[in-house]
Amino acid sequence: MQQRLSMYNNNKLKLGIFGANCSSGRAVTTLSDRWMADWESCLQMAIMADEAGIDFMLPIGRWKGYGGDTDFQGTTFETVTWAAGLLGATKRMTVFGTVHAPLIHPIIAAKEFVTADTIGRGRFGLNVVVGWNEGEFEMFGVSKGDVATRYEYGQEWLNAVKQMWGPDDDYDIEGKFFSLKKVRAKPKPYGGTRPMIMSAGASETGRAFALKNCDALFTAVPMSNLEKAATEVADVKRLAQSDGRELGVFTVGEVVCRPTRKEAVDFQKYWTAEAADWKAVDYILQLRGENREQDPEQYDKLRRALVYGMSGFPLIGSPDDVADGLEKISQAGFDGIGFSFINYLSELPYFIDEVLPRLKRMGLRH
Repeated sequence: MQQRLSMYNNNKLKLGIFGANCSSGRAVTTLSDRWMADWESCLQMAIMADEAGIDFMLPIGRWKGYGGDTDFQGTTFETVTWAAGLLGATKRMTVFGTVHAPLIHPIIAAKEFVTADTIGRGRFGLNVVVGWNEGEFEMFGVSKGDVATRYEYGQEWLNAVKQMWGPDDDYDIEGKFFSLKKVRAKPKPYGGTRPMIMSAGASETGRAFALKNCDALFTAVPMSNLEKAATEVADVKRLAQSDGRELGVFTVGEVVCRPTRKEAVDFQKYWTAEAADWKAVDYILQLRGENREQDPEQYDKLRRALVYGMSGFPLIGSPDDVADGLEKISQAGFDGIGFSFINYLSELPYFIDEVLPRLKRMGLRH
C-alpha cells in the first residue's frame, strides 16, 4: 500500500485537480469561457496534468444540477467510468472516483473499482461519501435519512466492498442494511493491495468515519483562519496515530493566477460580482437550509463564499502569491490540496509553467 498512499512520489505537498467532471467546475459564474466539462477537454487537461507531475484528479459526485442561469454543475460525468477513461490515457497520476455509498450497490461498486484500478495499474482511488442533497436521493427513490444513519449505512457498505477486495469468495454478508449470499468477486484490486480510500466530511460523524476507515480526509479550510485549521489537522492526525494509523489530510482551493496580483484580483472581483450566477447560489443555500430572513448578514457572507468558489481556500494573485498560499497550506500540516480553475484547460498551462517551478524551489515538489 505504501506506493499507493504516497501517490507514487515523495512530493511534500500533493497537488490535484478538483471538480473537472462538472460543468462550471466549482465556479458559480455565467462567464462564456467557463469550464464545460466536455470529454475532449477533460482528456486533454488530464494528459497535460499527468505529464507535468500533478499528483491526482478528484471528481465531484453530482447527479443533478443547481439550476440558475447556467444550471450550475448540471452536466456531469459519472465519476468511476470517467476515472477509468482518464486512467487509460495517463501514466502516473492517481484518479479518484467519488461515490455515494447509499446510491450504488456494493457488489457493483466493488467490481467497478477493481476494473478502473486494473486499467490504471493501481492508480485508482476511492472517495466515499454518503451524500446530502435530498433532490439527488429522490431521483434514485432512496430515503436520505439523518447523518448518523447515512454513515452507519456507509460503514456497512465499505466493509462489504473491502471484503470483496479480499482473498475470500463464496461467503455471506449479513447486516442491518445488506443480506448478500455466496458473494464472489474476481478479479481483485491490482497488485494484491487495494485502492487508496479518501472521505470528504466536515461533521464530527464524517471525520470519525474517515479516522476509522480511510487513508485520507478531504476537508475545507476556513478562508481567514489557517491557524485554526492547523490545530484541527494536527488533532486529526494525532487521533489516527493513537489508533496506530497514518491519515493524510487534504483540502480544497480555487486558483486565479495572473502575471500580477492586480490582474488576478480584478478578474476575481469581476466573476464573483458582475458575472456570478446568483440564482444558482441561492438555490444551493436553500438546499442547505439557509435563508436570508434568519440572519441577513450571515446569509450574504455565505453567498459570497459560495460564489467565490464553493467555500475553498482562495489562491488569488501572481505566481508568487499562489505559491506562497500553497506553502502556507503545507505549513498548516496539510498533505495535499485539490484545486479548481474557471477554465482548467486554458489556465492550467500557466500554473504549470510559473507556479510549479516556484514550489520546487520551496522544497514542496520534486
